[in-house]
Formats: sequence, C-alpha cells, structure tokens
Amino acid sequence: MGRIKSALELALERTESVKGDKGSIDQFEAKQRGKKLANLFLADPKDGLEGELKKTPKDQLAALKQGIFDALITQVALPAVADDEKRIEAAGKGLQAVIGDPRFGALYKQFIQGISRYLSETAQYDAAIKQQYAPKLRQKEEELTRRLGRPVQLDPFQDPEFVGFYNQNMNALKDNYQAMVNQVREQAVQLFGQP
Repeated sequence: MGRIKSALELALERTESVKGDKGSIDQFEAKQRGKKLANLFLADPKDGLEGELKKTPKDQLAALKQGIFDALITQVALPAVADDEKRIEAAGKGLQAVIGDPRFGALYKQFIQGISRYLSETAQYDAAIKQQYAPKLRQKEEELTRRLGRPVQLDPFQDPEFVGFYNQNMNALKDNYQAMVNQVREQAVQLFGQP
C-alpha cells in the first residue's frame, strides 16, 4: 500500500522547481512602495516625492516611479466638488516629479486652469438648469396642492423629469471637458515612457 501524502507535501512537490526571483520581488515591492508613497503624498503634499526618489537604489527607481505614476494618474479627472481641485493639483506636482519633463508642468498648469473653468461652469449650469425648470416645478407643486388639499413643496431632484433634464445638460458639459482630461493623461503616459 502506498503512502498517503498531505496537502502540504503535494504542494511542495509541485512547486519544487519554482524558484523565487529576487530581482522581480524587489521590483514588485518597489512598485507597491511607490503606490503607498503616492497616496501619502496626496494626503500631505508638503513633503514632496523628490527625497524618496533620491534615496531609492537605482535598480528599484524605475519600479518605484511606475508605482507612483500608476497611483497618481488615476487622480487626473474632472472634480466632483471644488475640494477635489487641491487633490488634483497635488497629483500634478507628484506626476511632474516622476516625469521630470517641463512640458508636462506647463500642460498641467493649463489643465488646472481648465478645471477651475469647469467648476465655475458647473455652478452656472446648475443654477441655470434649476431656473429654467422652476416654472414647470411650480406648476407640478400647484397641481399636487390642488389634488392633496394641502401645500406641497417639491425638491427638483425628486422629479424624475428634472433629474433626466439635469443629467443630460450636466453630462454635455462633462463631455466637453473630458477631452481635456484624456489629453493630459495621454501626454503624461507618453512623457513618462520616454527615457
């Protein structure tokens, strides 16, 4: 009768020929450290990334930069609220540190100006849409008041027709500015890939 092997013994037999590659493990860890550094940088941009980049061994520097780049490029997006502008600006400074090309800094400065315009236009669109829809909303409120026999006040976002109208207009505005975001991301990827 043959010997019954444990799951551990079977696993060890199957992975016997697999050897750990110290270099690829170091690269993976450097990339993960880069992602963590990027997140810490976004939380507190005063520290900067240059010091960490200088301290990193040359053989791990590319992987560290890749990790930082991967984490920060996701932050290049249209802001949902005005507070997002600071985070997006910090992401640009971090990207500039790993890209190192002055053309990116100039492009990102224009991008930040575009973000400010976007936030301003978003507020204007919001007010204009609500103002344009106000007569229709008052009409619905009056109709409900007549039906129910008591005063009714509607929040515009409770009305599905308004929500559809609002989203249609706001999405048109977002689409206009999304091209700018895509251009900055593409340029960042291109400049980061250059030696």
